[in-house]
Amino acid sequence: MRANYRNRRVASGMSLASRLAGATVILAALVFSTAARADSDVLWKLIHDGCVPHQHAAGSPAPCVLVAEGEGFAILKDSKGASQFLLIPTLRVTGIEDPQILAPGSPNYFAEAWANRHFTEERLHLQLPREDISLAINSAFGRSQNQLHIHIDCVRADVAAALRAHESEIGETWSLLDVPLAGHRYRVRRVDGETLDGINPFSLVVARDNTVAQAMGRQTIVVTGARFKDGKPGFYLLNDEASVVDLDTGSGEELQDHACAVAAQN
Repeated sequence: MRANYRNRRVASGMSLASRLAGATVILAALVFSTAARADSDVLWKLIHDGCVPHQHAAGSPAPCVLVAEGEGFAILKDSKGASQFLLIPTLRVTGIEDPQILAPGSPNYFAEAWANRHFTEERLHLQLPREDISLAINSAFGRSQNQLHIHIDCVRADVAAALRAHESEIGETWSLLDVPLAGHRYRVRRVDGETLDGINPFSLVVARDNTVAQAMGRQTIVVTGARFKDGKPGFYLLNDEASVVDLDTGSGEELQDHACAVAAQN
């Protein structure tokens, strides 16, 4: 009888573990399907039906703040946050997984986003140190819009502090950062330079591993400005990958602070 009771208890425990695992998968599926609830074409409609034709007809980019059609992008103030702006292609580009972003001659969207960070600063009435500015693109599972957009805004203060503290461990090749950021483990590398001209974070992420090109939809990329200890300017590139098992939607935007607390420190 005791043996039977023990066997039933073990079986019950295994059943509970199975139920918990099943619940975790269901929860993950719900998290990953959140983006599908929104109108995923809002940004595309704003650019295609609003900003670009308005620029043509009236010489005004409204509702955008800038239309640079020749360079292939527009800048739009996001409805969230006081200082968040979005860089959005003026052509149909679905997101990080779209092969157009790696095609020869494609715009360097990250370089253009960095060059237009002044919109964030103007909203704050403050010129920010480069290390306080960040750019982020979410994975296909961590976004609500199916038009590529790069978030331009302040970096979280704790993220900036963690990167400074681990500068000596971050080199010019990808490595796993020793500490989690916003609860997730990011790969990181540094690049030197005042601007991102000639530096394409999309290409650098694809080159990280020969399997990434087939999984670009799961990638998220964050770029933060940096001023290294030797005084040289540069950037930290951060890369995470969406994972159902880890309940990670691959939303690098989590490393940004849309309330821009760092502005109060300047």
